[in-house]
Amino acid sequence: MRKPSALLVLLSVAVVAGCSSTTDRSDERTSAAAPAPVSNSTALHTTPAAESCEDHYLNALQPRDKLAQLLTVGVTGTDDAVNVVSKYHVGGIFIGGWTDQSLVTAGGLEKVNAAFNIPPMVTIDEEGGRVERLGNVIGALPAARTAAATMSPEQYYNVALQHGQAMRKLGITVNFAPDVDVSDEPANAVIGDRSFSDDPAKVTTYATQFIRAMHDAGVQPVIKHFPGHGHGSGDSHKGPVQTPPLAQLMTDDLVPFRNLVGSGAGVMVGHLDVPGLTSPGVPASISPAAMALLRNGVGYGAAPFNGPIFTDDLGGMAAITDRMGIVSAVETALEAGADVALWITTNAVPAVLDNLVAAMSSGKLNPQQVNQSVLRVARFKGTLHC
Repeated sequence: MRKPSALLVLLSVAVVAGCSSTTDRSDERTSAAAPAPVSNSTALHTTPAAESCEDHYLNALQPRDKLAQLLTVGVTGTDDAVNVVSKYHVGGIFIGGWTDQSLVTAGGLEKVNAAFNIPPMVTIDEEGGRVERLGNVIGALPAARTAAATMSPEQYYNVALQHGQAMRKLGITVNFAPDVDVSDEPANAVIGDRSFSDDPAKVTTYATQFIRAMHDAGVQPVIKHFPGHGHGSGDSHKGPVQTPPLAQLMTDDLVPFRNLVGSGAGVMVGHLDVPGLTSPGVPASISPAAMALLRNGVGYGAAPFNGPIFTDDLGGMAAITDRMGIVSAVETALEAGADVALWITTNAVPAVLDNLVAAMSSGKLNPQQVNQSVLRVARFKGTLHC
């Protein structure tokens, strides 16, 4: 067994010190020990309040490493993944169709997880059907629309559970699925058969079973594409996409998100221009208004969302790249309220981090907001339990 690093020891101590008490943690952060009696000639001294486990976790990270924890990047294989984790301490790696599968089939992830004291999220978009990266390794998963048309919800849960267990055995920890878009598009359209149904209730039913299966398998699911791509005007891989107005989304596309924000799944925000919500030329993935809608819940009748908000790919989809480069896109997304910026290559990571450090130093990127995002990511990937 590998000897624990200093940072892991510190983080472990943080969890014990900050989380072992059954008292309310807000009291831990604000109360101080009662002062001992003193004479009139003696200055009053109080004992500082003990650090919470959240503060211990944050204080163990340098500012640049905090920002790196908010980045998830696509990798080509083991060497690329080890390099970006060991040098830049990114919070997640993404396995795409271009990734050498020996990363997951030949022990590559063991090297990646050992490359930094905080193991990265190992992410993938294993939806089933035509969006599947591991079918040749662990077997096929049916497309969402096919599953909803041919299986009962419980049958689908069992199939998804077996798939999730196989994914977890390979070392996958986060799945950017299920797709909870509501769509009646042809099967081969951009969403198409990736959607369970054009009925929001049916989408909710089958997505609930997928989420339950992933959780039971030890994989964190992420629902997408908020606030709803199913009735969008085109393909955000190829250019801007406009959805119906927000008022129309309320009764259709937003319903599954409203139903599922409390499920424990993360949420991915799409590159979607939404009349009545986003500003012109500012898609939801970089829009403060869209992030606030999701986070607060009030604007669409949902509970507040306290989990991590992921962007869709910021580096390989024309809905973003036609508007700005990756350095600006990542900064804009995090400033808007995203917790994790996702893109599909590693070469820009140093420039992205340099820019984020400057943005946080100047106050453009709020340090407290960064801290909250770091904590959300840490809880989601299981490195913080308080």
